[in-house]
Amino acid sequence: MKIVIIGAGEIGYDLASVLSKEKHDVIVLDRDEDCLNKVTENLDVLTHQGNATSAKDLVDTGVKDADILIAVTSIDEVNMIASMMSKRLGADMVIARIRSDELSRPNAPLKPTDLGIDVLIHPELSAAQEIVRLIKRASANDLVTLADGKMQMIGLRIGKQSPLVGKSIIEYAQENPDLTFRVVAISRKGMTIIPRGKVNIQALDQIFILAKTECIPEVVKTTGKPDIEINRVMIAGGTPIGAMIARILCGDEKKWNIKLIEPDFDTAQELAKELKDVLVLNGNPTDPDLLATEGITDTDAFISVTDDEESNIISCLMAKHLEVKKTVALVSKSDYIPLSQTIGLDAAINKKAAASNEIHRHVWGGRVISVAALQGIKAEVIELQAAENAKVTKKSIRKINFPDECVIGGIMRNGSSTIATGESTIQANDRVIIFCKPEAIDKITSLFK
Repeated sequence: MKIVIIGAGEIGYDLASVLSKEKHDVIVLDRDEDCLNKVTENLDVLTHQGNATSAKDLVDTGVKDADILIAVTSIDEVNMIASMMSKRLGADMVIARIRSDELSRPNAPLKPTDLGIDVLIHPELSAAQEIVRLIKRASANDLVTLADGKMQMIGLRIGKQSPLVGKSIIEYAQENPDLTFRVVAISRKGMTIIPRGKVNIQALDQIFILAKTECIPEVVKTTGKPDIEINRVMIAGGTPIGAMIARILCGDEKKWNIKLIEPDFDTAQELAKELKDVLVLNGNPTDPDLLATEGITDTDAFISVTDDEESNIISCLMAKHLEVKKTVALVSKSDYIPLSQTIGLDAAINKKAAASNEIHRHVWGGRVISVAALQGIKAEVIELQAAENAKVTKKSIRKINFPDECVIGGIMRNGSSTIATGESTIQANDRVIIFCKPEAIDKITSLFK
């Protein structure tokens, strides 16, 4: 496919990198020469220097023939204008990143389609929702909801005292015959392992387990993780993500005790007016004296989502040192994610990954229902629907020639979900959850067509 990406920032660069590896024809448009030079030096894509709101520059970039145009600059208005012009110039599908919720509100005077936008991406909201899920499932480092909420994939760090240390995947399953689950991926010392039955679990492994949603608490217990109750939450940063987290928690059935720290006085004042059930404090969230005064030692979860990712990591480390049960940091550099878990943080969230996941699903299209990149690991979770007469419907899973870099996790059929085994069969229109390395994606999707 021919894909035009407008904006060579973090998200644009990340998308160009992934899509070019999947053999798409990618062109990146940006007015910043330094950003384009970085793209040219490191990626196998074309670039064009120009203005995203100029019809001439859009035509010169080739939007007329684009199968997909993705507008991901840091300015909402530029993305909107570029989307509208590109659609009129002939782009088949237009995907735009819009930070404001003006277009997504129920009573909004303008709809995305009025501006030529087929798919609206809101990475800040996706990141906020992911953080809330992690707070609710406190023992998890990573959490992905699948099959319309009926199944979840949970990422857990294996401690040195875990009963699983030294046991193979087969032994782990045999010792828990009443539980249905599947270990689908392991991150070990920077390496990604798609495990088979004889692989042993080691201390400090990050293991990813798929199970029915209602079984997740029991699965967590088998790893030796304590069942943590989270009630008191402290949020560092009144950024759009910080405010969204507070709003989501305030609208929850559970009554949360929430404190939010924001260094800018005017922003703090506005949030205090809006968030009646949140104690909003004006101060520096990396100030140890302020954190101590406001009772961080009595806090169950500390979430740092300021615009400075180094400050997020440092403040979470301080909170962890003060024995806060759960810490979550917002980071923008994907290289920081495996590092953050190594130095002691519970979870790190990358908002550009949330945008990439949503955009990727629409790039693949067809039978791909959802896709999610796992944090700190080179593997992806794909939810595919089997077509009539697809190759995967001909035999049992054991007899299908799947790539070594993938594993079938679960199957959803007629509203009910099951964990897949070698004897399981896939029928037409089944939704199948697959874990695989990026290089296996094309092979896998071809089996479902």
